[in-house]
Amino acid sequence: MSAPPASVRIVEVGPRDGLQNEKTIIPAATKVELIDRLSQTGLRTIEATSFVSPKWVPQLADAAEVFAAIRRQPGISYPVLVPNEQGYERARAVGASEVAVFSAASEAFNRKNINASIDESIERFGPVLERARADGVRVRGYVSTVLGCPYQGEVPLADVVRVARRMHAAGCYEISLGDTIGIGTPKKAREMLLAVAAEVPMQALAVHFHDTRGQALANVLACLEEGVAVVDSAVSGTGGCPYAKGATGNVASEDVVYMLEGMGIATGIDLDRLIETGLWLSQQLGRETSSKVARASQ
Repeated sequence: MSAPPASVRIVEVGPRDGLQNEKTIIPAATKVELIDRLSQTGLRTIEATSFVSPKWVPQLADAAEVFAAIRRQPGISYPVLVPNEQGYERARAVGASEVAVFSAASEAFNRKNINASIDESIERFGPVLERARADGVRVRGYVSTVLGCPYQGEVPLADVVRVARRMHAAGCYEISLGDTIGIGTPKKAREMLLAVAAEVPMQALAVHFHDTRGQALANVLACLEEGVAVVDSAVSGTGGCPYAKGATGNVASEDVVYMLEGMGIATGIDLDRLIETGLWLSQQLGRETSSKVARASQ
């Protein structure tokens, strides 16, 4: 166990990963306002949207409209998810300067999710990485199902390591390790992180935990204790995965920031503003916030 980092960068995934699982279509203007509000909280990375096929994720069919309308602030990255070269072109057409690509560590999940094997999924975004290099666009990589899969159950650590290593070698500056179905516990999360960190530098790794079984904060803490310094989270604890039954929301950004600040770990985030934004979002969605910190503040 090493000392936790002095500071942590929060990657806010609410506008994309958080909203993509909402059944009711959310107006583009609400998404724009959410991102603009988040831009005032001190966050440095806000995942804005996804340029996937509207057929697969109807909620994000307005990606170009939303990205073009947000008030991008200096010093803040607004990455967007792209599944292939066509998505990359759409993202670049509206000025995206950072993109994210994704694969699962589970063969079964990849087949169900994008109808491709792991190898095929990585080959698909090869052209995206080549064009991004030429364009000076940064690419983040997501590896999902790192602690378990809804279809195949256990996911061998060797598969997680192999996918993360290939994505990093292909040019992804950062690899986000995602527990898509929120099945992990601190011991397993720690073991997974250390296995990947043996092949990919710790400073190039991020963790992404869903709180399906109430383990997300504990898992984040276990990984912090091993030196990870980037954490994905979603304001108000929104999210899930449309392809994984029972995968409830991401760990709430408010709760992560409260824990980090309480540990003396700097985030640069104004927690009061973040809570206010999460409560506003929960009103727009017509339900109570999933953030325990925000509930306690009311």
